Amino acid sequence: MTLAAVGGFAAADPAPAPSIAMLTLTAMPAGWQTRTDLRPVLEVQSDGQAVKRAADSAQPVNGTVPADVLDAAATEIRALAAVDMGTPEAADKGTSIIDYMPRTPDQDVHLIVYAPELSEGLSDEQKASRKRFDDLFQRLLNAFTPA
Repeated sequence: MTLAAVGGFAAADPAPAPSIAMLTLTAMPAGWQTRTDLRPVLEVQSDGQAVKRAADSAQPVNGTVPADVLDAAATEIRALAAVDMGTPEAADKGTSIIDYMPRTPDQDVHLIVYAPELSEGLSDEQKASRKRFDDLFQRLLNAFTPA
């Protein structure tokens, strides 16, 4: 660590900013479940480097997601931001989340599907949108290659 004079005081050089994932996939459990590890199941950096965590394992696995998959995912995420995925009436169910955070913050997209396993009371269009969301979530998980 080096020191620099700042206003007559010695100050340490700032630490590098922590790396923020460009893409995260999170599966929140239903409210009654006892799982306490709520970290994302997949975190992907802009260069494709990724960390995957299985719900039943606290051990993260490093790997990659191919650039072509990430490019297609970004396009689909932006498209899904414009559709209605509905909210089932049932309470206390899980939630699936896809957060897309490119370098330009004004392009962030946060997709949330409440009670992804339920479809009662939803329109056919909402059901189709939720299926697209789930297909994308699974495609990203399956594209992960351990290092």
